[in-house]
Amino acid sequence: MSIKNTSAETPACSPTKKTSNLRRSEQAAELELGRGAVLPERAAMPADYKWRLEDIYPSQERWEEAFAALRARLPEIASYKGTLAESPAQMAKFFALRDELSITLGKLFVYANMKSHEDTADSKYQGPANRVSALSVEFSACASYVTPEILDMPQERLEEFAKSPELADYAFSLRELLRQRAHVLSEAEELIIARAGDMAGVADNAFSMLTNADMEFPPIRDEKGEKVEMSEERAVSYLRSPKRSVRKAAFESLYTPYAAMKNTLGATFDGMLKTSKFYAECRRYESPLAEALDANNIPISVYDSLVDTLEGSLAPMYRYMELRKRILKVKELHMYDLYVPLVADPFKEIAWSEAKEMMFRYLAPLGEEYLAQVRAGLGEGWADIFPNRGKRSGAYSWGTYGTHPYIFMNYTNNLNDVMTLVHEMGHSMHSFYSRRSQPYATADYCIFTAEVASTTNEVLFLSGLLSETEKKKRRLYLLNRRLENIRTTVYRQTMFASFEREVHLRAANGGDTTPEGLKQLWYELNRKYYGEMIVIDEPLKMEWARIPHFYSPFYVYQYATGFSAATALAQAILEEGAPATERYLNFLTKGGSDYPIELLKGAGVDMSTPEPVKAVVKQFEETLDEMEALL
Repeated sequence: MSIKNTSAETPACSPTKKTSNLRRSEQAAELELGRGAVLPERAAMPADYKWRLEDIYPSQERWEEAFAALRARLPEIASYKGTLAESPAQMAKFFALRDELSITLGKLFVYANMKSHEDTADSKYQGPANRVSALSVEFSACASYVTPEILDMPQERLEEFAKSPELADYAFSLRELLRQRAHVLSEAEELIIARAGDMAGVADNAFSMLTNADMEFPPIRDEKGEKVEMSEERAVSYLRSPKRSVRKAAFESLYTPYAAMKNTLGATFDGMLKTSKFYAECRRYESPLAEALDANNIPISVYDSLVDTLEGSLAPMYRYMELRKRILKVKELHMYDLYVPLVADPFKEIAWSEAKEMMFRYLAPLGEEYLAQVRAGLGEGWADIFPNRGKRSGAYSWGTYGTHPYIFMNYTNNLNDVMTLVHEMGHSMHSFYSRRSQPYATADYCIFTAEVASTTNEVLFLSGLLSETEKKKRRLYLLNRRLENIRTTVYRQTMFASFEREVHLRAANGGDTTPEGLKQLWYELNRKYYGEMIVIDEPLKMEWARIPHFYSPFYVYQYATGFSAATALAQAILEEGAPATERYLNFLTKGGSDYPIELLKGAGVDMSTPEPVKAVVKQFEETLDEMEALL
């Protein structure tokens, strides 16, 4: 039920005044929930602010029934072994079964995991989450014969199957199998590769345990001079402190344990490099980069173009570093000065209902159909909003085929959280349109396009907010936010991409991948990207060792390409209006029905050219120009 102050409902109030009082009362209650001074128990959270997982399963008992029924049906998958090549109708019959069971598995998985996130201290839902993970492995094992069996078919016959009406929903998947045929091994070899899977994750697991469990970070003195214990998350947050001595102390605390463990971390990193090289060679790719990009048919030229374009456009970043030095009034700009906001946040607390209205207002260029669905979704249990005792941290958009999207948040009344809502709603609407328009086989989309939808929302929101902001402090704050968004998502992630490309080349060619060699490379890249204006402090040379994304090679570049594509799409929507909006909404309906480069071309942006990246650089320069003019 809604939080309302019924005392406001008196005959003396006019309807307008009554409504206004009720709204203020509701917003006050929302602000209190967002502050989280006293975290409510999950059961005490008003239903209007919780997602409706009962839309998936009305009760845990119904979940258990579905779990048992699915487990009992797994042998049906194996019953098709040896029959897939008999006819298109037989293969389609199998795919229909696999899709049906996969959809059920998806519902089981998201329900169990999202229930466990509501209150991590409640062990009732930890068991189901673990059980459904095991069931997923069992499911995959039952279906492991499928790809080798299909690829055992003569190419001409498989091409005929891909053109048959019975397999129309699976034509793209079958063509993908044909495209990647050269990299699929024999059944025996594939079995060996599969069994090596657990070993492949050892480096990543070791890194995770070292950095999350074993590392101890020295305490620091906060702004009040009080001693505070440190964790990685706390250290990063203190890097934004307005007090420079606190930033410096947090910076040194953050990197102290990494320096102490440089050899262990170096060995772990080397394990990742060797694993990546092993799989690329086994699957007959020319490099780990080629293997990583081939999964979505991304040309290596796209990766190289991103790095080359950004590294040819570093002058604006050097200007930004000069501006940062001037505003902070420091004799020397250090790496620990990089994250402190140049302008204090001028925005007051923003109640949840206000956050929604801001989103509706600034996403208006996406059209009434889009907004109507966003409004409906928020009114129909899509979002879990406020912190409660035991609730998992962070935010995400999730769900599965056959469910509506879900948004998980820990809303705390600030503009950052409003932007998080806008971001996650972008993901959710992408999922909504895709699942509504595509069959199960092509509904999922890859990370290359996933970040486009979320970031397009962010760019539109920030542009809209800026267009209505005249107060100098607010405008400076928003301009600085845009600069930081581009710095951290485009420039910084591209620097990461450049690092990955070089270290994997070194691993392939016997180059220096020792901790000292990696430290030197990291120093050189930071010097290249940030220029002579900034002091590259010695501790920063170990930063390569704390980037978890490096254990999923050649992943991070997609943040930069996604941001670039989103910026181009948002600009087109704002300048062209309806035609660009229509192209964009059509893109959202496509899911994974084509290669991401082709899907984005249909939306109006060609990531095979450097133009979208150049456009982001131009926006960075223009934003910098305006900020300098206002100071």
